[in-house]
Amino acid sequence: MPESSSASLRWSAYEHEHIERGSDWFWALGVIAISAALTSILFANVLFAILIVLAAVTMGLIARRPPEMHEFEISDKGIRTGKTMHPYANILAFWIEEEKGTPMLLVDTTTFMSPNLIIPLSDIEPESVREYLREKVEEVPMKEALAHKILEFFGF
Repeated sequence: MPESSSASLRWSAYEHEHIERGSDWFWALGVIAISAALTSILFANVLFAILIVLAAVTMGLIARRPPEMHEFEISDKGIRTGKTMHPYANILAFWIEEEKGTPMLLVDTTTFMSPNLIIPLSDIEPESVREYLREKVEEVPMKEALAHKILEFFGF
């Protein structure tokens, strides 16, 4: 539930929408992975075959795990995602994408390992987030990262 005060906006949301996978999905993943690994071995690329099998096992494990609930906060100090604080000095711009499904807060930062934050706004009014952030950061139209769209397509 959203909690708003004069100092901050707080809400919680799941990291992604969970899609329950049936046994058919896992069988298909296994068949595709084994076929690709065998093809790789036929072309004398054993290391790539091992990589394919490891990737398939990792995908299977991640697909079984339900998404975690994360806490978000926008305050005078910056944007907090879980235990990580992103100060406004590291934030270049933001945009709220409302065209499909759950509204998303897209944040462009200067950090090396996570330059783009994608935060779901499921339990809070997007307009209140927009008004709060406009006072601190420039609003610039942007799109979701291609990698995030691909992961979303596969249900991760």
